[in-house]
Amino acid sequence: MALSPSNRIRLLLIDNHALVRTSLHSYLNCQPGMIVVGEADNAVDALTIAANEQPDLILLEPDARDPRSLELIPRLLMTTNHTKIILVTGLDDPEMHSRAVRLGVMGVILKEQSADILVKAIRKVYSGEAWISRELMANVVTDIGRGRPAENSNPETSKIITLTQREREVIALLGEGLKQNDIATRLNISEVSVRHHIASILEKLGLPDRMDLLIYAYRHGLAKLPK
Repeated sequence: MALSPSNRIRLLLIDNHALVRTSLHSYLNCQPGMIVVGEADNAVDALTIAANEQPDLILLEPDARDPRSLELIPRLLMTTNHTKIILVTGLDDPEMHSRAVRLGVMGVILKEQSADILVKAIRKVYSGEAWISRELMANVVTDIGRGRPAENSNPETSKIITLTQREREVIALLGEGLKQNDIATRLNISEVSVRHHIASILEKLGLPDRMDLLIYAYRHGLAKLPK
C-alpha cells in the first residue's frame, strides 16, 4: 500500500542546475516512502520553501562559484524545526566537507556515487544517523580539537559525570560505528532501551542529535575514533 504524503520522507532539493533538480525529483519521487516537496536554485527561495514546507531532509548542492554558499546551512537549520541536511556535491574537497559538517550537515554524498547510495543515505540520516566517512569525521574532530580548552577548565565535566555506566557504554559503541540493533545485541538489551539511553544522553549533555554526540564523544574521550 502506498504511503500518504504525510508519512513519507519529505525532501527539499537545492541545486542551481535545473536538469539535476528535475532528475533527482523524478527519481526520488519513485522511491518508496519519499516525496519531494520543493525545489530551489537560490538562497532566498530555499529559505522561503524550507520555512513553509518544513521538510524532513534537504539535499543541498553548494555553489562551486561562491565560497560563501555553505553559509546557507545554519540559516536553513534556524528556519526549520527538525530538518536534517545532506550535502550533495561533485567536489571531492575534504576541507569544504569538514566545514559543512561543522556547520550542521548530517551527511556528505559525492555526485560520482550511485543513486542507490543516495537513497540509503537519505534513509539513514532521516533515522538520525550520520552519513559521514571515518576520514571526514577524523578531520572534523581534529579541527575541533585545535580549539579545545584545557581539561582543568572544561565546563563539560559536570555534565559528563551525570552519565551512568550503561550510558557510557552506549556512547562508546556509537563511537565504534554500531547501529542501534547492534548495540542492543552487544549489551543484551532491547532496541527500545537503546533509544531511551540515547535520548537520556542527549538531554544530559545538552546536545541536539547523534552527530553532535559523536563529535562530543570523540572530543571528550568518551569514545575512540574508528581506525
